[in-house]
Parts: sequence; C-alpha cells; structure tokens
Amino acid sequence: MKKIVYTSHLEFRLKIRNIPYDLPKKIFQEAREHYHDTATGHCVAIDRCEFEGKVRDMAVTYDSKRYAVEIITVHPLKPYQKHSRINSGRWKKI
Repeated sequence: MKKIVYTSHLEFRLKIRNIPYDLPKKIFQEAREHYHDTATGHCVAIDRCEFEGKVRDMAVTYDSKRYAVEIITVHPLKPYQKHSRINSGRWKKI
C-alpha cells in the first residue's frame, strides 16, 4: 500500500472542523466509492462514518502519486451533493 500523506491544507481543515486526525486516512482506506472529479482533476473517496453525532457520508479529496496518496481535504457531504455530482457527470466512478 502507498504511503498516505496529509497536506498542510488538510491539517488546517481538521483543526477548524474538529475532525479526528486519523479519520481522513480511515475514510480513504475503507471507502467503497472512489471517483475522479472532472472539474478539479482530483480523486474523491466517500465513506459513511460517524461525525458530530450523526452517521453521514464523508468525502476525502486526494491525489494518487507514484509512491504516495496525498490527501488534500475532508468534509461531510450534504445529502444531495453526491447524487448531484454523479448525475451531472462531474464525478466519474474509478
């Protein structure tokens, strides 16, 4: 498995959103859904997990490099976001 690296942007977002430090790595490793975001060129992993007392879809945006996976950001998805981005063609399943 490739090494998982957190960007400084991700570390900042973890602090301001009060997201547990290991959660992005867990989401990436356990996600059953991975997409290519045609608008940004990044990849997105989605997994359901508990966050702020609710079970919800969480998205991790990442780039897969030759020797590492660089996680860029993490955020909870609103209920309509995933379906909207898939249906519009913005997210393509990988």
